[in-house]
Amino acid sequence: MDDDLRIAPALQAVIEGRSLDPFAVLGRHVTDAGAVLRVLVPGAFAVSAVARDDPGLVSVLRPWRNTGLFTGPIAAPGRYLLRIDWGGPIQETEDPYSFGPLLGDLDIHLLSEGRHRELADCLGAHAMLVDGVPGVRFAVWAPNARRVSVVGDFNTWDGRRHQMRLRHQAGIWEIFVPRVAVGALYKYELLGPDGAPLPLKADPVAWRAEPPPATASVVADPAPFRWSDAAWCASRATRQMPDAPISIYEVHAGSWMRHPDGRPLGWPELAERLVDYAAGMGFTHVEFLPVMAHPFAGSWGYQPLSLFAPTALLGTPEEFALLIDRCHEAGIGVLLDWVPAHFPTDAHGMARFDGTALYEHADPREGFHGEWHTFIYNLGRNEVRGFLIASALHWLERFHADGIRVDAVASMLYRDYSRREGEWIPNIYGGRENLEAVAFLRELRRTIDERCPGAILVAEESTAWPNVTGAPDGGGLGFHYKWNMGWMHDTLDYMSRDPIYRTYHHDEMTFGLLYAFSERFILPLSHDEVVYGKRSLLGRMPGDEWQRLANLRAYFGFMWTQPGKKLLFMGGEFGQEREWNHDWQPDWDLLDRPPHRGIQRLVRDLNRLYVAEPALHARDCDGSGFRWVVADDRADSVFAYLRLAGDARPVLAIGNFTPVPRPNFRLGVPEAGSWCILFNSDGAEYGGSNYPSAGAVATAKPWRDFPATLDLDLPPLATIILGLDDRRPTVA
Repeated sequence: MDDDLRIAPALQAVIEGRSLDPFAVLGRHVTDAGAVLRVLVPGAFAVSAVARDDPGLVSVLRPWRNTGLFTGPIAAPGRYLLRIDWGGPIQETEDPYSFGPLLGDLDIHLLSEGRHRELADCLGAHAMLVDGVPGVRFAVWAPNARRVSVVGDFNTWDGRRHQMRLRHQAGIWEIFVPRVAVGALYKYELLGPDGAPLPLKADPVAWRAEPPPATASVVADPAPFRWSDAAWCASRATRQMPDAPISIYEVHAGSWMRHPDGRPLGWPELAERLVDYAAGMGFTHVEFLPVMAHPFAGSWGYQPLSLFAPTALLGTPEEFALLIDRCHEAGIGVLLDWVPAHFPTDAHGMARFDGTALYEHADPREGFHGEWHTFIYNLGRNEVRGFLIASALHWLERFHADGIRVDAVASMLYRDYSRREGEWIPNIYGGRENLEAVAFLRELRRTIDERCPGAILVAEESTAWPNVTGAPDGGGLGFHYKWNMGWMHDTLDYMSRDPIYRTYHHDEMTFGLLYAFSERFILPLSHDEVVYGKRSLLGRMPGDEWQRLANLRAYFGFMWTQPGKKLLFMGGEFGQEREWNHDWQPDWDLLDRPPHRGIQRLVRDLNRLYVAEPALHARDCDGSGFRWVVADDRADSVFAYLRLAGDARPVLAIGNFTPVPRPNFRLGVPEAGSWCILFNSDGAEYGGSNYPSAGAVATAKPWRDFPATLDLDLPPLATIILGLDDRRPTVA
């Protein structure tokens, strides 16, 4: 006890939860008087230390000043158990302060440099055995905190119980808590640099999180998932190359389909219904709006707080992995939306995590997004870059995702994005470009290429930033594909106009071909286009009911034959009438109506035709795969073009975007012979008028720049697709 009096200030600091080094005080320590054990368990009635190898060797500790600290000589020469009397229940457990540091020096070094690619296995909560003892190792980055404790049900959320060890070189706090099990709830209790307590914080690297509105992190099962997708993974690179057919079904998992009582389908139910549906529709990929745990459903996942945990609203991480495995079994790739641009300001999240601007910039001119009311990641900080890259790797490696679609890239690239004069800070050269973001994106691509070959990066980038899909070593940003936002806006604007006015806006349908091959593009009709008063795709179409449906069918035919990969948001494939509502499902009952079943069948057939005809996909990203036939027929609002792919037969697409049939429409083609109709959006099977339109034989008579001439009857408000000769692909 004399030694306890000597170090009374240090003991008092531990008792008050303000010690910088609790391990120097708690646990077994050798003093001049012999081995002494100190245990802090506020609320306990009595504490003893029992030798593991000799249960009869018991040391009774004495309470120190009624503070919850128990201290005294310990007789056990080796490992020991604490026997804690809580006034009835007796708890036996190992002493967390009997374990040394668990993170190695190399871990600490790589973490500080932002190059720890296994960061998700290093930080966070990990169930493991240490010296044969089961428990959980907790580790968190908080370099400016005065004290960090892990709290949870296992210590009655008392931050004095498990004060953590600081690894000064990297600002990492760690502790091993024996006997904590998988499924335990936890958070971190921190004191800021000034010693003031902060709101309890969820773990930024947690693998599981509570379903909102609860905010705790959850100790995840460390067992690896059981995968059956080896064959898929081996073929993934080929399936996602620029010459492959890629048709993406964009899905908000929580609202794709719901139970009659309004509950969303869980991951296991989606693994059955969604996978079978997407495969039956001929989509090659499913893209999920962010599945990362997020506190506010109205953000659709675009304000995530847990970049390593799938939302618990739909099930466990194991069940989410099952969904991806099931997709792969069905031949469907999985892309995940991912948000490294910003994060929400919720007090339990990363905002001012250790009492300072840790993940975000301190200066609001760099660190706060006024339009979205979110914080912006400080990509100039090694640890933040490493955290985000580790998050991307977590989804690609642990969950076998096939690609990451990076949200809001434009907001990352420009320092003045959504800011007025004086509200932003130029880069070191005085420009508006965010050089740190550029470096981060390039590092992300290089890391993914090294560790996840075959996985792809997709950019939602809405500006004319050059070389977005160029290789980093060649000055590019490093994305594999980019959403073609210009094509989307131009063509939707055109389609929303009454056909009588389309003659004056002809260029909206042709302008995209001026830059179609400057990047590797995906043509997106995404969730952003069916919300906030924009109306659904069908709702944008002009005219009476028949014309609206015909316009949409013709537009889909146009889209599926244009250069670029395809993306369609859920509900669009059957002509959803209402805007998307994240609190409810699309109107699946519309499929009881023949016109909507017809649109669904049309999208299915277009997907299958797109895959079956190499000319429609093999040169999606190559200018040699496209040739205009009719680009300037403003008066008739007709467009015609060829899709080409080497030795594959050419495919001719013709769109008539007026409700007026065009009999005997003449155009040139590259070869004489029989041109058969492969697809007609006006077909009766799709709900069209079935206007008499058939293939024709092209004669060897030059027409304009082509050696042969073809005369066709064009149906109204329709796209038809023809192939040279009578070989018909199997699309049924």
